[in-house]
Amino acid sequence: MTNQKKNYHHGDLISSLIKAASDILQEEGVEGLSMRKLADKVGVSRTAPYHHFKDKNALLCAIAEAGFKAQEARLASLLSSHEEAEQRFRLYVHQYIEFADTQREVYDLMYGRLIWKTGTPTNSLKAASKQTFKRWLDWVEQLQADNVLPNNNSALRVGQASWASLHGLSRLLIDGIYLDRNDIQAMIEQMIQTLIKAQPASS
Repeated sequence: MTNQKKNYHHGDLISSLIKAASDILQEEGVEGLSMRKLADKVGVSRTAPYHHFKDKNALLCAIAEAGFKAQEARLASLLSSHEEAEQRFRLYVHQYIEFADTQREVYDLMYGRLIWKTGTPTNSLKAASKQTFKRWLDWVEQLQADNVLPNNNSALRVGQASWASLHGLSRLLIDGIYLDRNDIQAMIEQMIQTLIKAQPASS
């Protein structure tokens, strides 16, 4: 194994550190992630990560922030899509739950206690999470106008309730409680139907 260190441009190194940290997180969990291990994986000096993240909390916040930005990008793409509205909603529900299932450690950082209750969320993470939820509400408003989601209440309340359904099913899948994985697709479809059928008949 070579000890030669790699050279990165500033932005490239930050992206590489976040990507490598996410990989370690998925493989070994939060306890297995350290600045030293991250530096070794990326191939930089062991002080290099500290030039961009002052401590592990800042690194974890950056991983969660990247997750929110990816989620917001998916929402933005669906908002601008010309595909039929209900189909786009179905697609997003499946994508959301697939992300939670395949990126469990990242999802936990995005929505869990480690950062939001026992840690210190950075300002940029707070901004990214708020922007993602704002984008979600923009789309909910559009789905209400298209008679896909209930329009007898505000986009905020419908957005909160529908997101709670998404998050709840995702958590059941991640935690493995009261859930047979063979039933997940049927449960997703039932959740979608429940949300859509809540739409009152137009007068």
